[in-house]
Amino acid sequence: GEQCSFEGRDGRFLQCPSLGPLASKPFSLNDVASFNLYLPFTAGNMVEWCLPQDIDLEGVEFKSMASGSHKIQSDFIYFRKGPFFGLACFANMPVESELERGARMKSVGILSPSYTLLYRYMHFLENQVRHQLEMPGHYTHLAAFYEDKKGVLHAGPGRGSSLPPVYWLPSIHRYMYPEMKITHPAGCMSQFIKFFGEQILILWKFALLRKRILIFSPPPVGVVCYRVYCCCCLANVSLPGIGGTIPESKPFFYVNVADIESLEVEVSYVACEYGALPSSCPRVPALLLPDTELLDAFLSGGVGWVPTSLTLGSTGTTEKIFEEKRELYDVYVDNQNVKTHHDHLQPLLKINSADREKYRRLNEQRQMLLYSQEVEEDYNPCEEDLFVLFFLEQNNRIFQTLLEVSASQDKTLTAEHARGMGLDPQGDRSFLLDLLEAYGIDVMLVIDNPCCP
Repeated sequence: GEQCSFEGRDGRFLQCPSLGPLASKPFSLNDVASFNLYLPFTAGNMVEWCLPQDIDLEGVEFKSMASGSHKIQSDFIYFRKGPFFGLACFANMPVESELERGARMKSVGILSPSYTLLYRYMHFLENQVRHQLEMPGHYTHLAAFYEDKKGVLHAGPGRGSSLPPVYWLPSIHRYMYPEMKITHPAGCMSQFIKFFGEQILILWKFALLRKRILIFSPPPVGVVCYRVYCCCCLANVSLPGIGGTIPESKPFFYVNVADIESLEVEVSYVACEYGALPSSCPRVPALLLPDTELLDAFLSGGVGWVPTSLTLGSTGTTEKIFEEKRELYDVYVDNQNVKTHHDHLQPLLKINSADREKYRRLNEQRQMLLYSQEVEEDYNPCEEDLFVLFFLEQNNRIFQTLLEVSASQDKTLTAEHARGMGLDPQGDRSFLLDLLEAYGIDVMLVIDNPCCP
């Protein structure tokens, strides 16, 4: 069969079959794990090897190898398992084997308490999954990697940094800081801006409001995971005292049917699903796709391998398995189409003049950065830093103003205040009202509603 290796935050390596994704139960904070996944067509996704050997990886085999992976040559997947984050690299290699049906698929991955460090090991994982495809059963490099990194992945760099704390509105900073400045995968922010254009300002507002954001895209899933990453970066704030009462927003990255129960109780998150129905596959009645009780009837315990027409635990061969489950999300991002089913959030979908001005300034700063990098050899700032700092400054300006007004005698927020925060007094009125309510900031908005006489 096919296999793949994965290293987790516990420093353990795991090996499983390549057809499914990879998941595990919570470990201690000092844990790092590695694993290797293998996909034998006759048995479904399986963990082939892992370190430490006693780690609980239940479900990881269906997160690190998404259903439908057989349609692509290679991919990478970020995912979440309890309080830990995983990165798995998948590869597909043709083989002359009837048992493997002409294709060997494996996934190798790692688990860690911090997702911001995982991308540093992607090159290693890519090499190891290729090694496992060509030389199945050789885990020496994975074991050595686990022993070398198990004390590094959970610690993170810069614990003694004197940088000011960065708050994720309210507490996602536990995952991002202090690694923030050195852990952005190269190019992910520029791709994010190019893909969404001005709509990043819509996503920015929903991220600040801690809404449940679900992003859909066709495979490969790796680039969609980066969109989750970038969306989280829109909501950084470095002011103390912000977000104490608002729920934490959590990056879940790739999710599938097995995550429905977890998402049902989350009040704020950013996640992604992906799927594409192959033309050769008969369409499954839409009635079946979101019905987990029906799926459970096919499988004892509701977990395991099922025919791809039902795709338990993955959306790889179905389309938008979460879209009809509106109770699970507030905002659904279908490729470049940002939408919400909540009437009170509809005004936030409209781009206004202040949004266009912010987008113009962002692109202007990007162009200045590119020019500076060309003419100054020692100029080190990267586009990822610029992106994060642009929204950090914007968010700080908004909350600094709101805090100052709330501390004033009359607590009155005027149109002039809105313009000073870089907002449109009329176009952003609904956003401001939602922001004040979400963060419990006591001010009186005196901007007239243009819909009312």
